[in-house]
Amino acid sequence: MRRLLLTLLPVAALTGCSLLGQNMPCTLVGGDSRVSAVWLPADFGGRDAATIRLCVNRTCEEHASGSPGDPFASLSVRLPDGIGASTLPVRLTVTSAKSGATVVEDSTRARLTEQHPNGRSCPPTVWTATFRAHPDKGLTTPKGMNLQR
Repeated sequence: MRRLLLTLLPVAALTGCSLLGQNMPCTLVGGDSRVSAVWLPADFGGRDAATIRLCVNRTCEEHASGSPGDPFASLSVRLPDGIGASTLPVRLTVTSAKSGATVVEDSTRARLTEQHPNGRSCPPTVWTATFRAHPDKGLTTPKGMNLQR
């Protein structure tokens, strides 16, 4: 029994928690509330062939479409601290870099979901939503996209 206790003490000390699982340390991963769009650069043509513009409420961000050789690209609009479980208007506009013509235009509402990057009992709590910018369908679910770089 004494040998078992002496073996468990260093393990508990290294994990930073008590034997009863209390006082778990929080990691220091930060996070912001945001609405994001991800896309496959190849969907929008050659290198930086389009400009992707994402607006949430009246705040907008834009990004070049990227290189078709890249597996994916993304863009986020940061939300105010303390936004909570909100539903917000989202607007996507994709513009051709060559002609200036709008090639995709779509809007929807984003229902924010609660996220805890450091675990439920540790700050911060952030609120997020993610969409896929699709060349034919506009704002869709990113489900099924391979987001590995």
